[in-house]
Amino acid sequence: MGNFLDALRDGQVLADGAMGSYLFELTGRLSERNHVYEAFNIDRPEIVRQVHMEYLQAGAKCLTANTFGANEEYLRPLGETGRVDAINRAGVEVARQAIAAHAADTGTDPAEYFVMGSVGPALPAGATREAVRENYRPQIAALVGIGVDAILLETFSSLQQAETIADLVAELPGAPPIVMQMTLDESSDAPGWDSLDWNPETLLASADAHGVAVVGVNCLAPWDATAFLDAALETEPVRAGRIYLSAMPNAGGFRRIGQRFMNHVNPEFMGRLSRTYAQKGVSLIGGCCEVHPRHLEEMNGYLRSEAAGSVGAAAPSSAALPPIGDAEKRQNGPFSRKLKDGEFTVSVELLPPRGTAPRSLQAKIDFIVEMGEIGLADAIDITDGSRGIPLMPPGDFISLARTRIGLAEGDADPVELIPHFTTRDSNLMGLQGRLVGMHARGINNVLIITGDPPKMSPTYPRSSAVFDLDSTALIRYIHRNLNAGVDFGGAPLGRQKDPRTRFTIGTGFEPEALDKARELENLDAKIDGGVDYVMTQPVFRLEALSQLDTARKRVAILPGVMVLAGLDHARRMADAPGIVIPDSVFERLGRFKAPEDQAKEGRELAAEQLRRTKSDGWAGAYLMSTATHEHTADVLRAGLA
Repeated sequence: MGNFLDALRDGQVLADGAMGSYLFELTGRLSERNHVYEAFNIDRPEIVRQVHMEYLQAGAKCLTANTFGANEEYLRPLGETGRVDAINRAGVEVARQAIAAHAADTGTDPAEYFVMGSVGPALPAGATREAVRENYRPQIAALVGIGVDAILLETFSSLQQAETIADLVAELPGAPPIVMQMTLDESSDAPGWDSLDWNPETLLASADAHGVAVVGVNCLAPWDATAFLDAALETEPVRAGRIYLSAMPNAGGFRRIGQRFMNHVNPEFMGRLSRTYAQKGVSLIGGCCEVHPRHLEEMNGYLRSEAAGSVGAAAPSSAALPPIGDAEKRQNGPFSRKLKDGEFTVSVELLPPRGTAPRSLQAKIDFIVEMGEIGLADAIDITDGSRGIPLMPPGDFISLARTRIGLAEGDADPVELIPHFTTRDSNLMGLQGRLVGMHARGINNVLIITGDPPKMSPTYPRSSAVFDLDSTALIRYIHRNLNAGVDFGGAPLGRQKDPRTRFTIGTGFEPEALDKARELENLDAKIDGGVDYVMTQPVFRLEALSQLDTARKRVAILPGVMVLAGLDHARRMADAPGIVIPDSVFERLGRFKAPEDQAKEGRELAAEQLRRTKSDGWAGAYLMSTATHEHTADVLRAGLA
């Protein structure tokens, strides 16, 4: 196998999810005498191998051997005395067999994958150090002897026990790195770290002193894991780069969502959470109880979107002309014209059809016509599956809408139609082909985003994201290549005198991003790459926009304004990463009991935001309305007229 710490140093490593809860799902029985999960390594290796294979297929690069309870204290009551060495070695071998088979199936290098030997708690909190050493010595010797890539101490609540085992590992020749993962004591009357012999600061200091390479938490709710990470990031060993962080939360408990108690830690939640952890700088990311392969698929997708490729632009081509400028882009429609003339401009978001319902399609086309008639919106931007949901491609929808409206070739659109364009769905050649096709259809304004990974229902066939490029790289290719008359390889786009495309280029920005410095750095790169305008995610706090004071002098920025449909809608949006809704908004909506009154107040709030955006001198506004768009015109009139 490869070097585990080198992989963590190079970026995020996705570990697997739960072993025990998934074995329970597959077998219908808890671990018990004659059905001991750890003994499956010898007695039923095929089912353990199946679990490993499913996690590998979901995208895991680091497997946890099925050895969590493979110590004498745990196995003795279950009738497995004397098999500690064999069970641990077999657990590692089964994981390696799964990696070899998966690598052969996928044509990948087995050295890209890792196996951690799992070591779990088995002794009472007051156990002496000698008792801990006596119990764990055979298990540690077996795992180190067979050459695991790391020793994973997981679900420990006693720091003293974890320290003792870490010292035991370090004493053995060829000792691998140690991953020390702690958890909260759920049985304690004193919740949180106050009931334990550790808190984030003492844990990191102790781990540093005991030579532990990776420190984190597992088997606690995502929100508790996040609280730990926020505290751990401020400790000296982490800031100095001596210790990497890990997080493997469980699926959490039930929470009130609307009128129901639900567990909202679904696969998409875990996917977004993993991306959040990556942005925080967590190196090893996985899951614990009830986090299963479907969760891992989403986590893998979101981590891949975070690490999307940024291929360098082609070498300068002698065939390239100067990229088109503002004079040509002004002709692309009222949005582009007002943008280049420095006038306040408004774009309204529209979701293209998901299915074949004629009424839904016609309602969306009627909305385009309505926006053109009232004259308060300059553009409609058509999303491209913002949550990875399969929708009609925006370019196809624009062409269909033009036909249904009765426009002839060359006729002006009612408003400028802007397709969102994700880099997620095509490789490098496909991206160029899609853009050339849009140019041929007279679509000359595109909003470039990297895109979320695919989100599918359980019955939908598995879909993979591509992520050859991120949005920054594609912006550069459009500006320096296509808008200069050459393809991505530098060859002319045609033999005519001027083969240049004339795209107005937009992109997105997340004002409430966790890593604001990185988000601003990416924005600077997009501006340098040739972007013409920026639309932000919904923003409810003025202070979140203040970080753009410098950037707005370089590029047109349209802050996002979301029309909240009520209190429940606000709560759902507040759970989405990248959106922060202040308490004052909840208090304002909560003054009203009736949903229709809450919706009316949400529209008034959006109108106020539009007025403030204009009075504060922003280049424009990006209005995100509710799905029906029933009151969009009212919001625009109240906010702009």
